[in-house]
Amino acid sequence: MERVNDFSRGSILKHMLRLAVPMTVAQLITMLYNVVDRVFIGRIDGPDAAGALTGVGICLPIVTLVMAFANLIGGGAAPLISIKRGRGDDEEAEKLLGAAFSMLLIAAALITALTLIFKYPILRMLGAGDSTMPYASAYTTVYISGAVFTVVALGLNSIINAQGFGKIGMITIALGAGLNIILDPIFIFALNMGVTGAAIATVLSQAVSALWTTGFLLSGRAVYKIKLSRMRHISPRRAGKILSLGLATFTMSATNAAVQSVCNKTLGKYGGDTYIGIMTILISVRDILTLPVMGFTHGTQPVLGFNYGANLHHRVKKGIKYMSAITITYTMLAWLAAALFPRFFVGIFTNSSELLSAGVRSMHIYFFGFCFMALQFCGQSVFTALDKPKQAVFFSLFRKIVIVVPLTILLPLVWQPPINGVFWAEPISNLVGGAAAFTTMYFTVYKKLN
Repeated sequence: MERVNDFSRGSILKHMLRLAVPMTVAQLITMLYNVVDRVFIGRIDGPDAAGALTGVGICLPIVTLVMAFANLIGGGAAPLISIKRGRGDDEEAEKLLGAAFSMLLIAAALITALTLIFKYPILRMLGAGDSTMPYASAYTTVYISGAVFTVVALGLNSIINAQGFGKIGMITIALGAGLNIILDPIFIFALNMGVTGAAIATVLSQAVSALWTTGFLLSGRAVYKIKLSRMRHISPRRAGKILSLGLATFTMSATNAAVQSVCNKTLGKYGGDTYIGIMTILISVRDILTLPVMGFTHGTQPVLGFNYGANLHHRVKKGIKYMSAITITYTMLAWLAAALFPRFFVGIFTNSSELLSAGVRSMHIYFFGFCFMALQFCGQSVFTALDKPKQAVFFSLFRKIVIVVPLTILLPLVWQPPINGVFWAEPISNLVGGAAAFTTMYFTVYKKLN
């Protein structure tokens, strides 16, 4: 098999940027699928506008979990494939691809069936009330019915990037996102389908991305291709390696869903549906501002993994330095932008004067110390890229489950007004969790790469 995208030669920063820039754009485009829905839904006229936006906000943990399962498999297979590429083990890399594709299809089928069966109990658990249940139920039914497209598109895109085709990954997602932007106003407003129309537009757009991505990995352009003969290679050892390494990425997404659920419940108790809508907006803004960090850190993983597999540890250390410097600088600038222009960011998602006023106040709290989030992403990415699943999983759980969830419940009991305690949980977790992950990575991994 032809050896392409050799990351062991030339400028490591150039290789990182060549993958990270298109992958960052791809991450931003991916977020458009859900953010565009919220933008259009937030502009539905009439008394049901707030209920529709809140209903979709309640569905966010479900959307996050679908993406988490895609990242569990794709995010676990991609670093392993990069390391095998660095070692020249092309046969095992292709077997990993085949196993990952089969696992993605199986996971999508299970997610769809279980969610549809237990839809109403799940939505009640996530905070849906009588007024928001119709919107949450409508969006969930359509979205989860097309979950296979989301899982396949996101999972395979990670593997495409691991092979060094960052631009291909960006283009395939851009096709779906562009279609989503076109279809959303048609289904929501022209056809008067509201929340259901937004979900249909998203599913159709993800289907285009999934078909295009699968087509690339079936073609001769890919380094490693999907083959039916390789799809049978789901040995317990191979599946275990994929899942154990992907568990870190999955845990980050799954714990986000858990945090969103706890936040919705707590906000509903102390502030009602209005503050659930505000949290939906803040999470949307956070996702937009965080995605460049996610794109860059994920984009550097194939480069770090390849050089680690080739035993070029000095290049790995240099890559970690570049990644840390760039992401920390960016998040400091993002924090400044959020602090100076909160009304602009909140105004993207709502015209409501009530949501704007309360959202601006809440945003100042929620984004305080945003730069510390970069430390978490840097530590997690290094652990994942170098096949250190235990550390990666631990720090995913530590920040969200050990810090955010308890603080979200406890801070409102001692904070005045209580609602601000919910919003302070995020910046506190960024500081404590980010510092712990980065410090551990530095002393247990970086210092030993000699």
